[in-house]
Amino acid sequence: MARTDVDFSRGSIPKTILRLSLPMIAAQIINALYSMVDRMFIGRIPEVGSQALTGVGVTFPFIMIISAFAALAGMGGAPLLSIARGEGRDEYGAQIIGNACTMLLVFGVALTVICLAVKDPVLYWFGASEETMPYADAYLSVYALGSLFVMATLGMNCFISAQGFARVSMMTVLIGAVLNIILDPIFIFVLHMGVQGAALATIISQGVSAVWVMKFLTCDRCTVRLQARHMRPDGPVMRRILGLGLSTFVMNVNDSLVSIVCNTSLQAFGGDVYVGVMTVVSSVRSMLTMPLSGFSQAASPVIGYNYGAGRYDRVRQAAMFTLCGCMGFATLVWIITLSVPEWLIRIFNDDPALIAAGVPCCRIYFALFLLMGLQLTGQRCFVALGKSRQAIFFSLLRKAFLVVPLALTLPRLFNLGVYGVFLAEPISDFIGPVACFTTFMLTEWKHLRQGEKAAA
Repeated sequence: MARTDVDFSRGSIPKTILRLSLPMIAAQIINALYSMVDRMFIGRIPEVGSQALTGVGVTFPFIMIISAFAALAGMGGAPLLSIARGEGRDEYGAQIIGNACTMLLVFGVALTVICLAVKDPVLYWFGASEETMPYADAYLSVYALGSLFVMATLGMNCFISAQGFARVSMMTVLIGAVLNIILDPIFIFVLHMGVQGAALATIISQGVSAVWVMKFLTCDRCTVRLQARHMRPDGPVMRRILGLGLSTFVMNVNDSLVSIVCNTSLQAFGGDVYVGVMTVVSSVRSMLTMPLSGFSQAASPVIGYNYGAGRYDRVRQAAMFTLCGCMGFATLVWIITLSVPEWLIRIFNDDPALIAAGVPCCRIYFALFLLMGLQLTGQRCFVALGKSRQAIFFSLLRKAFLVVPLALTLPRLFNLGVYGVFLAEPISDFIGPVACFTTFMLTEWKHLRQGEKAAA
């Protein structure tokens, strides 16, 4: 691929974002299949499907923490690489990739050790019961062994996307997802490995994807390559990566924290069936928001590159196009979830008790989801422009400052019970996105207009 193919300072902004977004949306959807396929097969294990599904759902905070550390280096370094390329500093970009890789290797080893050491007491804290604990423990014990593969796949794949190789990035997750779909039924049903088989299929698939990522980043086709000489730790480079990646890290840790709080509240007010409902509803949210995430992520390298090149007019154009796309996707998800919640729940499990409890909870949970287009646009623009403090604050606002206290207090008010836990989400879906996007327009948008006038 020629260098001009990944020069984001030229050509149509909408066409460039769409060219990048289509394979990235596909990649995000395929990536969601990892957990979805596991849960779909697990939910259909004869006689114990519902309990097994709930048990695996309890492991979600652990999985999100592992993903958070992958994002800390990957999503922190990728925008910096885009800005460096826009400035014509490819050597510095190579340092960013190398240091990010070193951090991911350290994170992977450390998380494996910590996870295996503390999983038993922590899983009970996360909402496991005596009935669901065996399934949670069995799944996590195997999954934790693949933490290093998750780091390499999720973290380093960001640097492929940041250089404009969206199709290669899509292939990373396509290879793993297809292999996971093939291995899941073999391990779970043919070899009778149950939830351990699902976890084993996942880490094998992630391992194959990790090999694909590392091979591409070290080949001559890659614009800015991963080289051993750039993997030596560099304090200033690592601090910049951590500073910018902290916002995405906080978002993922927030998701983990919210999952813990919601599961414990639901266990107290409704029992295992409502923990199972939350597992399904959160899986539905993950599945349907992947296009939204992929589209906004595709805009990030375009925004960062043009910002580094001083093309503020193109930054503003990219931000507005991102807003339109995100709002369109979010509205579509909102319509689907409110219209056919029962059908969405049946994808995972057709237990009548789970469906009866899940349908009203699903409608409450997604009541104001259409506003998430504002959140993702503002959040992604802050990150792409290197504004880590703002991105971190609005990550914390929607989840840690809103959902967590609401999920703890609402169930005790007006006899809301379990519905109070699900009601916390739409309240945060209103306050968080409006605050995030309004702040972006009043601060960064104003600065971009001033920079555009000065350049003219």
